[in-house]
Amino acid sequence: MKALILPAITLVSLMIFSVQAKQMKVGVALANFDLNFISILRSQMASELQKEDLGGQFVDAKGDVALQAQQVDDFINQGVDAIILNPVDTQGVQPMMKAASNAGIPLIFVNRKPEVKLSPGMAYVGSDSALGGEMEMEALAKKMNYKGNVAILMGALSNEEAHERTRATETVIAKYKEMKVVEKQTAKWQRNEAVDVVSGWLLNGTPVNAIAANNDEMAIGAIMALNQSGNKDILVAGIDGTPDGVKFVQSGRMTLTIFQDARGQATGAVKVTRALLDKKKVETYNWIPYKIITSENYQQFQSAGPSR
Repeated sequence: MKALILPAITLVSLMIFSVQAKQMKVGVALANFDLNFISILRSQMASELQKEDLGGQFVDAKGDVALQAQQVDDFINQGVDAIILNPVDTQGVQPMMKAASNAGIPLIFVNRKPEVKLSPGMAYVGSDSALGGEMEMEALAKKMNYKGNVAILMGALSNEEAHERTRATETVIAKYKEMKVVEKQTAKWQRNEAVDVVSGWLLNGTPVNAIAANNDEMAIGAIMALNQSGNKDILVAGIDGTPDGVKFVQSGRMTLTIFQDARGQATGAVKVTRALLDKKKVETYNWIPYKIITSENYQQFQSAGPSR
């Protein structure tokens, strides 16, 4: 009799252990691995998922909203426990939200805020886009002594960040009588695109005193175009505080940048994901603060690096 009982107890123990050992899986759908900030976001998120004992599967939408929607569907079909989404198009997220909601899977947005109301079981972790644009332009306006012509490099027009940062930039400029916007064009967050756009502005001969870019990569592209033309008098500002951005501030070629904490956003997104998986209550919107980086304080951001 004892010989029969012991194997049964062992079997039950093994079954309990296997249930306890089952690792929850999180699907992470990112807009574009090639973007510097998202690369940092991805790296930090992978580290945080490991700390939380969560399995992570990362996919790259390559800037394609249709591909991203398919990737989210694939995650749902694979039975992931939660999805973290960095959307390609902040206006085109409703099909993905509906699919996740119907499947009962928590959906956590990171870095790019959806331009629609979030449903129960969903949350956003990131920074206030408009505030970033306001801080950038106020600091840049001060460097300009509140007078002069400003050109704006916009991010991808499908992104809430680009809309809100640009709107805030224009609002700040409108406050000062001797300042005005003379150029405004998208460079899709990309360094090379910004080189082409700014080179075109320079060829047009429009007088520009400063360039406000929606992110560091475009600011760096603007600086490259200015270097090629031999023009070093135009002030350039960015947003993100990426390692490359901080180097350009250190060299004096970038006037300032606004530190957007990619590591903080990544860490926050994973912690919110864990909380939702544990059925805990979370805030719908979880804000990560900005900081201004200038030639006076860039050293503080060299080791801490944002990771974007």
